[in-house]
Amino acid sequence: MKELRGKNVQISDTVLLRRAAENKKYLLSLDSDKLLLNYRLEAGRPTENYGALPKDIHGGWEFPTCQLRGHFLGHWLSAAALEYDRTGDRELLGKAQNIVDELELCQIDNGGEWVASIPEKYFTWIGRGKNVWAPHYTVHKTFMGLIDVYRYCHYDKALKIADAFADWFLKYSESFTKEAFDDVLDFETGGMLEVWADMLEITGKYKYKKLLETYYRGRLFDKLLAGEDPLTNMHANTTIPEVLGCARAYEVTGDERWRKIAEAYWECAVTSRGSFVTGGQTCGEVWTPKHNMASRLGDKNQEHCTVYNMMRLAGFLFEWTKEPKYAQYIEKNLYNGIMAQSYWKSSDSHGQNSGHPEEGLLTYFLPMRAGGKKGWASKTSDFFCCHGTVVQANAVLNRYMYYRQEEELYICQYFDSTAEFDINGEKVTIEQKEDTLSGSFHLSSTSPARQAISDVTAKVAEHPDVKMVYFAIHTKDPVELKLHFRIPEWVKENVQVTINGEAYAKTGRPGEFLVIEQSLKDGDTIGLKLLKSVKAVSLEGDEKKVAFTYGPLALVGLCDSEKTLTADKENPSDILKHSNEREWGSWKDSFITTGQQDAIRFIPIKDVGYDAYTVYFPIK
Repeated sequence: MKELRGKNVQISDTVLLRRAAENKKYLLSLDSDKLLLNYRLEAGRPTENYGALPKDIHGGWEFPTCQLRGHFLGHWLSAAALEYDRTGDRELLGKAQNIVDELELCQIDNGGEWVASIPEKYFTWIGRGKNVWAPHYTVHKTFMGLIDVYRYCHYDKALKIADAFADWFLKYSESFTKEAFDDVLDFETGGMLEVWADMLEITGKYKYKKLLETYYRGRLFDKLLAGEDPLTNMHANTTIPEVLGCARAYEVTGDERWRKIAEAYWECAVTSRGSFVTGGQTCGEVWTPKHNMASRLGDKNQEHCTVYNMMRLAGFLFEWTKEPKYAQYIEKNLYNGIMAQSYWKSSDSHGQNSGHPEEGLLTYFLPMRAGGKKGWASKTSDFFCCHGTVVQANAVLNRYMYYRQEEELYICQYFDSTAEFDINGEKVTIEQKEDTLSGSFHLSSTSPARQAISDVTAKVAEHPDVKMVYFAIHTKDPVELKLHFRIPEWVKENVQVTINGEAYAKTGRPGEFLVIEQSLKDGDTIGLKLLKSVKAVSLEGDEKKVAFTYGPLALVGLCDSEKTLTADKENPSDILKHSNEREWGSWKDSFITTGQQDAIRFIPIKDVGYDAYTVYFPIK
């Protein structure tokens, strides 16, 4: 089974489109010369002027004195390539090609192999045991960007540069004994394994088989295979990219050992560990203790990089197993991680002013403590690792939705979108569209004055608590198609299905796939009614504290300290009621507590900007 992606999946969901547009705007706003500065300095090439650094130089982890300098350019190249693969945007393509052209000149001036933004001596130092801040992590980003530009932009020069760069690492790694190189691998290696697997698949060269085995981190992988827990209190995003490399190595080589490592990692990191209500699992960048999130409610929970990379791992595992739990994990982390930690935009209007900025680019962490606040990073003065995963994550918002296997299609996520594929030479298009049951297109005061009269507005007078999704089939001739619809775990009860407006015999149970197998012709429609409700989710490690969800959304209370709620947590709908549920032509997912000393307003965590919020509440 393979995922449909790139131009085969077009998104039309307005929330996703806004985020994708903001992401593209940010990518194009970054000056190429400043992105390339550290590579040019390392190669001794001319910069903007002599005796002074360029104006408005990129700061934070991109500043020339930081040992991770240059890491972001690789992320940028990858994001630009992924965006081009999705939309065919020529401006981003040209910018990416020009950057690769300059990297080629840097490689030539470095002697024909080295093309990094940091010096080779950093690798000599870690070979001696001297502390350096993750040189493998930094150069992995360069490799990743070059490979993605080759793969998605079809720019051969990028592959040529990466292949020559790999020769340096082959000679470097051959200078160590296996035991000595294991010590080197204890310094964060990023996704080097994934690089070697990708290059092996692309080139077929033996050197990449050798590099795969050399970069096998036995001190981690062997413990996972033995069923041990090497993760608790260990840095999470050091190991996640390594295991993503194992997943790619399995796909490229077919060696079951690599797959077993990836599956054992998921078991240790997710299944036997649990998560916060948002889907995240870290605090201070380390894995929390198993099923004891209560001891780790802080201001540095849920690092964005771990969200993005664990979603990628879930994507691999879903393709291998078709188990809906992995798609469920992706959905939870997309809404409450990717959307909650990037490209926030204020809804203030008509003279309203909160006193805070109206936008937020990214937040490295997502605090879980009572009264926590998101910390929004700048556009050019920070460049944390999460800057990189933010631009990549928002370049692939059309991913994880549709998967294809011969005459079968798996529909895993519910956003307005279109999927295109062929069945036995017949082009098939499936258009997914949500009926919001609002009965109105009046979205703002700038809407056209003419408004159609609709009986829906009176029939659905209150928040409908439902996600109505329709799928329209477009094909020249009838096709035999087996559709698998994921029924989310959050659905209130079995899902009713209609085909061309008529009730379908089967119903879908939460947490499973509903299968519809029949001949479909042009114009056929399939409808799913997904009922939503407020649910209370206990905090792992402290059953007396709960968080609240509404459908896939984690809800948070807007308050600056912990508040105790007096209620029956088995009946959360008695605690939270819809509040301010309608704005122009849209239903709003906002709530307010009832029967409490203090009325607390609840909104999705993805909609929080600069306000203090609380995730977990004691219940008595």
